[in-house]
Amino acid sequence: MKEIILLKAGEIALKGLNRSTFEDRLVKNCKFRLKGIGSFKFTRAQSTMVAEPMDESIDMDDAVDALKTVFGFAGLSQACVVEKELAAIQQAAADYLGEDLRRARTFKVEAKRADKAFPLKSPEICTEVGGYLLSRFPHLQVDVHNPDMTVYVEVRDHAAFVRGPQMPGAGGMPVGSSGKALLLISGGIDSPVAGYMMAKRGLEIEAIHFAAPPYTSEHAKQKVIALCQETGRYAGRIKLHVVGFTKVQEEIRDKCPEEYFTIIMRRYMMKIAERLAQQNGCGALITGESVAQVASQTLYAIGCTDVACQLPVLRPVIGMDKNEIVAVSRRIGTFETSILPYEDCCTVFTPRHPRTKPRLHQVLAAEQALDEEALIAQAMENIETIVTYPQQW
Repeated sequence: MKEIILLKAGEIALKGLNRSTFEDRLVKNCKFRLKGIGSFKFTRAQSTMVAEPMDESIDMDDAVDALKTVFGFAGLSQACVVEKELAAIQQAAADYLGEDLRRARTFKVEAKRADKAFPLKSPEICTEVGGYLLSRFPHLQVDVHNPDMTVYVEVRDHAAFVRGPQMPGAGGMPVGSSGKALLLISGGIDSPVAGYMMAKRGLEIEAIHFAAPPYTSEHAKQKVIALCQETGRYAGRIKLHVVGFTKVQEEIRDKCPEEYFTIIMRRYMMKIAERLAQQNGCGALITGESVAQVASQTLYAIGCTDVACQLPVLRPVIGMDKNEIVAVSRRIGTFETSILPYEDCCTVFTPRHPRTKPRLHQVLAAEQALDEEALIAQAMENIETIVTYPQQW
């Protein structure tokens, strides 16, 4: 029995003349995600994409698990392919979905006849297939409103598909279809979630992490690498840039008022991130800032950091509370790594009494003691780049 995967398009089904561009990117992402599982042929028909394995030995369950994390699909399902004959469809429904039907108490059949030359109309297909299944599974009862199991039959131009219920897809837009952005990733809970959310909107993600050895350890860097790998289950390959930030932090600590340390540090992070983003073709920065979560994320502080760079700064979790962010991090698999007890550079030199309502003119005055260009140049020369992939790839 030949098996395929049916992939239902999400938002890209609403696109106009440029829809093929999004579909091409989606197919490329699927093939990349399935590279370690096997080779698939992809065909498109209206709002559905068909993934056909080129080798019968391919584990289809593994393929489905991989495609569940590809942004761009509203849903997906495994299906068997049969001849467009009623007897073949009936037999396939009983054999292919037999295990699920034996567990169910009630069922119904839904049919879609795309090939209008097929002799039976959709309601007639439902009646004939449903009657056959009742004869094969006498314990079943029909319930068209709230069944335990729904059997789906699709009669297409070249074949018929029989499948069970559709599983939810990852949604969103294909990664890479909306450009590229640089994620400031700290090692906490919020920034991986921010990266995931912007990847879902079609952005290819690169990441920048600020390390401050010897104040931060190698464990802290490995934690961030792991977070990129985990976020990459959805975002794909992530190029991580680890910036040596120790000199910048020590200069700020030694020459600037303590109450402005955090805001000045974040401004320098934005300036360095912008330089790196421009070098790597990124059109925006991404942060995990949430209003009022910490002292550096008040409206006053965010206003002071925003003017430190010219690129747009995307803050997808800005209006979420911590519980909401944690819920997403648990769902995408980054939470347990995020809470590992390895400090990042943001927490090393935390002032005792940070200024929560900084004014820009005060911050700029405090920064006068620093040699901005020298510090940024030094940081830009001290970057380690690591290409991360999800561990199961």
